[in-house]
Amino acid sequence: MASKKEIKFEIVTPEKTLMKEPVLQVTVPTESGEITVLPEHAPLVSILKPGVLEVVKTDNTLEVIAVAGGFVEVLLNKIVILADSADRASEIDEEEAEKARKRAEESLKNLRSEDRERFAEITAQLERELAKSRSVKRWRNLNRHIK
Repeated sequence: MASKKEIKFEIVTPEKTLMKEPVLQVTVPTESGEITVLPEHAPLVSILKPGVLEVVKTDNTLEVIAVAGGFVEVLLNKIVILADSADRASEIDEEEAEKARKRAEESLKNLRSEDRERFAEITAQLERELAKSRSVKRWRNLNRHIK
Protein backbone atom coordinates (compact mmCIF):
# COMPACT_ATOMS: atom_id res chain seq x y z
CA MET A 1 0.00 0.00 0.00
CA ALA A 2 1.31 3.46 -0.92
CA SER A 3 2.28 5.75 1.94
CA LYS A 4 0.84 9.27 2.30
CA LYS A 5 3.84 10.68 0.41
CA GLU A 6 3.35 8.42 -2.61
CA ILE A 7 0.78 8.14 -5.35
CA LYS A 8 -0.09 4.90 -7.11
CA PHE A 9 0.60 5.62 -10.76
CA GLU A 10 -0.32 3.74 -13.91
CA ILE A 11 -0.01 4.69 -17.57
CA VAL A 12 -1.65 2.39 -20.09
CA THR A 13 -1.86 2.46 -23.89
CA PRO A 14 -3.83 0.13 -26.16
CA GLU A 15 -0.60 -1.85 -26.66
CA LYS A 16 0.92 -2.00 -23.19
CA THR A 17 1.17 -0.86 -19.59
CA LEU A 18 4.11 1.53 -19.75
CA MET A 19 4.44 2.10 -15.99
CA LYS A 20 2.71 0.88 -12.86
CA GLU A 21 4.42 1.92 -9.65
CA PRO A 22 4.22 4.31 -6.73
CA VAL A 23 5.58 7.80 -7.50
CA LEU A 24 5.97 11.14 -5.69
CA GLN A 25 4.33 13.39 -8.29
CA VAL A 26 3.15 13.51 -11.90
CA THR A 27 2.91 16.54 -14.21
CA VAL A 28 0.34 16.04 -16.96
CA PRO A 29 -0.57 18.06 -20.08
CA THR A 30 -4.38 18.38 -20.07
CA GLU A 31 -6.78 20.25 -22.33
CA SER A 32 -7.24 22.76 -19.48
CA GLY A 33 -3.49 23.26 -19.01
CA GLU A 34 -0.61 21.50 -17.34
CA ILE A 35 -1.32 20.11 -13.86
CA THR A 36 0.94 18.57 -11.23
CA VAL A 37 -0.61 15.84 -9.13
CA LEU A 38 0.74 15.38 -5.61
CA PRO A 39 -0.43 13.02 -2.84
CA GLU A 40 -3.99 13.75 -1.69
CA HIS A 41 -4.81 15.73 -4.85
CA ALA A 42 -8.49 16.42 -5.41
CA PRO A 43 -10.16 13.83 -7.63
CA LEU A 44 -10.58 14.79 -11.29
CA VAL A 45 -11.00 13.44 -14.79
CA SER A 46 -9.56 15.35 -17.73
CA ILE A 47 -8.70 14.99 -21.39
CA LEU A 48 -5.00 14.41 -21.96
CA LYS A 49 -3.51 16.48 -24.75
CA PRO A 50 -0.36 15.53 -26.68
CA GLY A 51 2.70 16.66 -24.78
CA VAL A 52 5.30 15.83 -22.19
CA LEU A 53 4.47 13.93 -19.01
CA GLU A 54 6.95 14.17 -16.11
CA VAL A 55 6.98 11.58 -13.33
CA VAL A 56 9.05 12.00 -10.15
CA LYS A 57 9.75 8.46 -8.99
CA THR A 58 10.14 7.41 -5.34
CA ASP A 59 13.95 7.48 -5.72
CA ASN A 60 13.62 11.15 -6.83
CA THR A 61 14.60 10.39 -10.44
CA LEU A 62 12.58 11.96 -13.21
CA GLU A 63 10.92 9.90 -15.94
CA VAL A 64 9.96 11.92 -19.04
CA ILE A 65 7.28 10.44 -21.31
CA ALA A 66 5.79 11.65 -24.61
CA VAL A 67 2.02 11.18 -24.64
CA ALA A 68 -0.44 11.62 -27.47
CA GLY A 69 -3.94 12.19 -26.20
CA GLY A 70 -6.19 10.15 -23.96
CA PHE A 71 -7.59 10.63 -20.47
CA VAL A 72 -6.26 11.15 -16.97
CA GLU A 73 -8.15 10.14 -13.83
CA VAL A 74 -7.01 11.26 -10.41
CA LEU A 75 -8.39 9.55 -7.32
CA LEU A 76 -7.18 9.94 -3.75
CA ASN A 77 -3.49 8.91 -3.97
CA LYS A 78 -3.94 7.26 -7.37
CA ILE A 79 -3.51 8.53 -10.92
CA VAL A 80 -4.39 6.51 -14.01
CA ILE A 81 -3.53 7.66 -17.51
CA LEU A 82 -5.18 6.02 -20.50
CA ALA A 83 -3.05 7.32 -23.37
CA ASP A 84 -3.52 6.88 -27.11
CA SER A 85 0.25 6.37 -27.22
CA ALA A 86 3.10 6.89 -24.79
CA ASP A 87 6.87 6.60 -25.19
CA ARG A 88 9.67 7.00 -22.68
CA ALA A 89 11.89 9.86 -23.82
CA SER A 90 14.95 7.74 -23.07
CA GLU A 91 13.78 5.22 -25.70
CA ILE A 92 12.87 7.68 -28.49
CA ASP A 93 15.23 8.06 -31.45
CA GLU A 94 15.42 11.85 -31.66
CA GLU A 95 16.51 11.85 -35.30
CA GLU A 96 13.64 9.56 -36.35
CA ALA A 97 11.11 11.63 -34.38
CA GLU A 98 12.34 14.78 -36.11
CA LYS A 99 12.10 13.14 -39.55
CA ALA A 100 8.56 11.94 -38.80
CA ARG A 101 7.59 15.43 -37.64
CA LYS A 102 8.91 16.95 -40.87
CA ARG A 103 7.06 14.34 -42.98
CA ALA A 104 3.82 15.13 -41.14
CA GLU A 105 4.31 18.89 -41.64
CA GLU A 106 4.95 18.33 -45.36
CA SER A 107 1.86 16.14 -45.69
CA LEU A 108 -0.18 18.84 -43.98
CA LYS A 109 1.05 21.47 -46.45
CA ASN A 110 0.17 19.30 -49.45
CA LEU A 111 -3.28 18.35 -48.23
CA ARG A 112 -6.38 19.75 -49.85
CA SER A 113 -8.57 21.61 -47.41
CA GLU A 114 -11.62 19.54 -48.43
CA ASP A 115 -10.20 16.34 -46.92
CA ARG A 116 -11.06 17.02 -43.27
CA GLU A 117 -10.62 13.42 -42.09
CA ARG A 118 -7.09 13.18 -43.53
CA PHE A 119 -6.32 16.64 -42.12
CA ALA A 120 -7.33 15.44 -38.63
CA GLU A 121 -5.17 12.30 -39.02
CA ILE A 122 -2.09 14.23 -40.09
CA THR A 123 -2.61 16.87 -37.40
CA ALA A 124 -2.80 14.14 -34.73
CA GLN A 125 0.36 12.52 -36.14
CA LEU A 126 2.14 15.88 -36.07
CA GLU A 127 1.10 16.45 -32.43
CA ARG A 128 2.44 12.98 -31.48
CA GLU A 129 5.78 13.64 -33.16
CA LEU A 130 6.08 17.09 -31.60
CA ALA A 131 5.43 15.56 -28.17
CA LYS A 132 8.16 12.98 -28.80
CA SER A 133 10.64 15.65 -29.88
CA ARG A 134 9.86 17.85 -26.86
CA SER A 135 10.13 14.94 -24.43
CA VAL A 136 13.52 13.83 -25.79
CA LYS A 137 14.86 17.39 -25.61
CA ARG A 138 13.57 17.76 -22.05
CA TRP A 139 15.07 14.41 -21.04
CA ARG A 140 18.46 15.24 -22.62
CA ASN A 141 18.50 18.67 -20.96
CA LEU A 142 17.79 17.12 -17.55
CA ASN A 143 20.54 14.54 -18.03
CA ARG A 144 23.09 17.21 -18.97
CA HIS A 145 22.43 19.02 -15.68
CA ILE A 146 22.70 15.84 -13.62
CA LYS A 147 26.10 14.75 -14.98
